[in-house]
Amino acid sequence: MNVVAQIFVVIAGLFHVAVFVMESLLFRKPSTYKRFLVKDETEAAAARPWAFNQGFYNLFLAIGALGGLIWGGDKGHAIALFACACMAGAGLVLVASDRRMLQAAATQAVPPIAALVLAAVL
Repeated sequence: MNVVAQIFVVIAGLFHVAVFVMESLLFRKPSTYKRFLVKDETEAAAARPWAFNQGFYNLFLAIGALGGLIWGGDKGHAIALFACACMAGAGLVLVASDRRMLQAAATQAVPPIAALVLAAVL
């Protein structure tokens, strides 16, 4: 995999680590849960279990992307690119499920899509 594609894999992986932190560790804070369109503490309490789980999902994707790069070689790069494909797909599902999440979906999906395209063409 070329260096430019690897940079986008790293960006995608680090973004997903940050989302893990927000969803699994900081979700109780109003400034955090409101980023996910959760209106108040009552809704946040109801959403907390799925947010905690979703955060770990994002962490596992990040581990796949970053770990695949660290492992290296064809197998490691395949794992990293598969994680990126999952990230991109999840971003598309997010915007399809709620158009208000377009910016979040683009932030989530654009770096892994760039990694996939750049890995394929360069």
